[in-house]
Amino acid sequence: MQSWWQSLAVYRDIRVIRVLFLGFASGLPLLLVFSTLSYWLAESGVSKTAIGLFAFASTAYGFKFMWSPLVDRLRLPLLTSLLGQRRGWLLVAQGLIIACMVGLGSTDPATDLWWTALWAVLLAFASATQDIVIDAYRVESLDENQLGAGAGTIVLGYRIGMVAASGGALVIADIGGWFWAYAAMAGLMGIGIVTTLLSPEPDRSAATAQASAEEARVEAFLERRAGLPPWLRDTAGFLYGAVVCPFLDFMTRRHWILILVFIALYKYGDALLGIMAMPFYEEIGFTKTEVGVISKGFGVVMTIIGGLAGGLLVAHQGIMRALLVCGILQAASNLVFAWQAYVGPDVGWLVVTIGVENLTGGMGTAAFVAYLSSLCNIAYTATQYALVSSLMSFARTFFAAGGGWLADQVDWVSYFLLTTLAAVPGLLLLLWMMKAFPSRETRADPKAAWAEED
Repeated sequence: MQSWWQSLAVYRDIRVIRVLFLGFASGLPLLLVFSTLSYWLAESGVSKTAIGLFAFASTAYGFKFMWSPLVDRLRLPLLTSLLGQRRGWLLVAQGLIIACMVGLGSTDPATDLWWTALWAVLLAFASATQDIVIDAYRVESLDENQLGAGAGTIVLGYRIGMVAASGGALVIADIGGWFWAYAAMAGLMGIGIVTTLLSPEPDRSAATAQASAEEARVEAFLERRAGLPPWLRDTAGFLYGAVVCPFLDFMTRRHWILILVFIALYKYGDALLGIMAMPFYEEIGFTKTEVGVISKGFGVVMTIIGGLAGGLLVAHQGIMRALLVCGILQAASNLVFAWQAYVGPDVGWLVVTIGVENLTGGMGTAAFVAYLSSLCNIAYTATQYALVSSLMSFARTFFAAGGGWLADQVDWVSYFLLTTLAAVPGLLLLLWMMKAFPSRETRADPKAAWAEED
């Protein structure tokens, strides 16, 4: 077992450092179609109803799995041969983001709101596409023991990008106007483009090695449909290879259904806590200023520290052990909330409560993202990661929806004790998985850890 100091070296690896800059490029566009845009719309006299409807502009982030197969399979003319599949798509997405930022900044919401909406939708689509490629690039370019560090580093870069797109854009808009604010953000996207151009294409030799087996499946599929028109047969073959094959590949893993159940359950307790945290703060008597400063200032810093600590833990202990440690700590953080509910609106304890929750949440997220990344077959990285991360997001939303009803039935101390228990099923399933799936490297052969006989 390597020492903690040796594990810390993972953050000095150039591949992990690249992820930091890609994370910045990923976080930069987000708030330009969320809170920063909302501020601009309000200043322009747009009604609150219309501002609320602009939330639909960002739906691309929730449905990016629908075109992720294109990112995996579709070769771009000239760019793919010059830069490779990942870097070619990254450059296209980043170029579109820059164009959409400038286009959005050139509109006037007071007089041409529909153009503002159109550019916002296009910016969200381009940004979501960049996220698909960055996730695939991160998974494919890092060794398994670096996946946690990659998750922590990308969160750090992402947060820095969000700060630039919120506070930075608002300051520039106040000085020079909204066009120059969005133009400046477009200029900062140059960091992502430079990173893309200076980075090597990930080694996808494993994907190439599996191509023959995949092509055989597609050929068999097409032979069974020899009567179709050629254009329809070719389209069906592409869709089968791009969409069906990733699903079939995932289902070759041992106990794949239980893996999906674990993905849904691991953050169950954390989801129930998160949905009711703000109502809890308000009800027990904290002021908006106290919650805002501690939660959005100190809490964000602790989340970043937690993400980096989680990455270090993955490098030192491996993904499965890190998941267990972080899962236990996440559950324990709910107990701190129960104590906060018992002592009442004590600001000193609020610092402890938010600090512990954000630290452990950041650690758990880094370990969990590393785990999701390790599940991906390198032949279908973009598609499979988009699918499993969407399942994680959907499960979190679904489980959190019942938190309000539960909070109405019990007092706050009982609520947080129950949310602690909600973390137990995921931890028990994780313990079983640690025995069922021996700890081993899976990156050279993505199916190796799952293909053993019972």
